Amino acid sequence: MEVFKYPAKEQWPELLKRPQTDQEELRQKVVQIINNVKTQGDQTLIQFARHYDKVELDSVTVSEEEWAQASDSLSLKLKEAIDVARSNIEKFHRSQKPIENYIETSPGVWCWRKAVPIEKVGLYIPGGTAPLISTFLMLAVPASLAGCREIVVCTPPNKEASVHPAILHIARSLGITKVFKAGGAQAIAAMAYGTESIPSVYKIFGPGNRFVTMAKQLVSMDGVGIDLPAGPSEVTVIADHTANADFIAADLLSQAEHGIDSQVMLILTDETLISKVQQALEQQLQTLPRAKTARLAFQNSRIFLVENSAQAIELSNAYAPEHLIIVTEDAEELAEKVVNAGSVFIGPWTPEAAGDYASGTNHTLPTHGYAFSYSGVSLESFMKVISFQKISESGLRAIGRAIMELAEAEGLEAHRRAVTIRLDKISKLLAKDNKNGEGNDV
Repeated sequence: MEVFKYPAKEQWPELLKRPQTDQEELRQKVVQIINNVKTQGDQTLIQFARHYDKVELDSVTVSEEEWAQASDSLSLKLKEAIDVARSNIEKFHRSQKPIENYIETSPGVWCWRKAVPIEKVGLYIPGGTAPLISTFLMLAVPASLAGCREIVVCTPPNKEASVHPAILHIARSLGITKVFKAGGAQAIAAMAYGTESIPSVYKIFGPGNRFVTMAKQLVSMDGVGIDLPAGPSEVTVIADHTANADFIAADLLSQAEHGIDSQVMLILTDETLISKVQQALEQQLQTLPRAKTARLAFQNSRIFLVENSAQAIELSNAYAPEHLIIVTEDAEELAEKVVNAGSVFIGPWTPEAAGDYASGTNHTLPTHGYAFSYSGVSLESFMKVISFQKISESGLRAIGRAIMELAEAEGLEAHRRAVTIRLDKISKLLAKDNKNGEGNDV
């Protein structure tokens, strides 16, 4: 990791750049993949599995035998870990259920919103070098809580041409039956447009590599919703003299091991920590199974030495990391100043890995600077909110003049008439009522 001591603020934009790729070349490749899936369906998925996953598939559908064997092939310890994570994820996401509020904006004018589940959603679960069981929990649990009618799951097959049994175990426990062996951009295309086996959905969730991210962005231009452009993993750690160098190194490595395009940033206010963290990194790399991947990721990564914690948080906000870990004397105070981050981890006993697995927060988060404008996945991500209004006769009389004036100012006569024709009717009814009332008095 390259070290930058007290960089001038005008240097920040250049130093905080993410790894760049040729987006046009990538787009063209993904467009071709999408077109192949559109025209050839399952056949394309099977061909890509052979080419990229090095497996031969007879079908992209999980077999009955795989379903039957899934739970029995898992250890009791893994099942217990899944139960702990699921329980916490359910608690946190259930608390996010929207509350309906009925507001009378003017006398006789009632407005409210109602959250309803998205009927058909697709969950993409990355596999390959590291099958992300945790990602399935993060997506499937809120999708189930939201009440989505149809949940479609795509994940790359392993070398045995199977889906990881933990994913099938979780799916069965949540009542999810539509799980398919498909990965990469082709899986996104399959869920967007449908194939012989895989149903099309209205919104697609899940992180992935740059091909997956590009595919999600392209299908979103065709009217298919996506959660967010979640790409390569990243973390920023802010630390001062109170921080433990071994903890910092472990947190940096936990993101660097995801992939060679991951990026980790370390912002320090204590210069002595630079060498301590570097030594801790090298020591931990010696026994890390994915050390080669992490070392390559460090080529995109930086260590910054800044004047104080205020400058540290300013630098972090300028980067907008997916994950932000704060291990400083004033960690909680600094956390209040975070405005751009996907998820924040406060204090020495809060590793980023906790959020990845079992604390309860969702780990599907905005990367590549999208934390400037996007939130992470939540229960609401699987729902849409519809607004309602109901107006009485007196209510329309109260706001009618304002509607007509605004419509006339915009030159939209039909809008104005939609109110005047109703107000004329109300006036006639009132006049009739008054006349009948006068007659009864005689």
